[in-house]
Amino acid sequence: MSKLLILIDGSALAYRSFFAFIRNPLINSRGENTSAVFGFVNSLLKLLQETSPSHIACVFDTPAPTFRHKIYKQYKSTRAKMPEELVDSLPWIKEVIAGFNIPIIEMDGFEADDIIGTLAKKASESGFDIGMFTGDKDYYQ
Repeated sequence: MSKLLILIDGSALAYRSFFAFIRNPLINSRGENTSAVFGFVNSLLKLLQETSPSHIACVFDTPAPTFRHKIYKQYKSTRAKMPEELVDSLPWIKEVIAGFNIPIIEMDGFEADDIIGTLAKKASESGFDIGMFTGDKDYYQ
């Protein structure tokens, strides 16, 4: 039986899910935008059905500055701030992930893609097949 580790870039997937519904946001009865949660859960369910991983983890960015910010003060300074409605959705998304019993990994000073790259390399060296689920443009390099 092969060992398949799926590493999800939770930050990128939440962001992508939120903006997928930007023109027609999903709003619940309390007036809360649920677009990111809905999109994230649908993507997670599809991923689990299509891959059936033996191991899985979801990695998130933290608001703390990264080592890149310390090297270059203007790092991502032109990027727009995360929309408040998306910030409000993150605890709900993390609650769903916990409900699936999927570990959540966050580390101040590092972006999710840095952590995913490190974990993928280490797991590969231990005989795992790796799947990285992200829409982050840094992975295309």
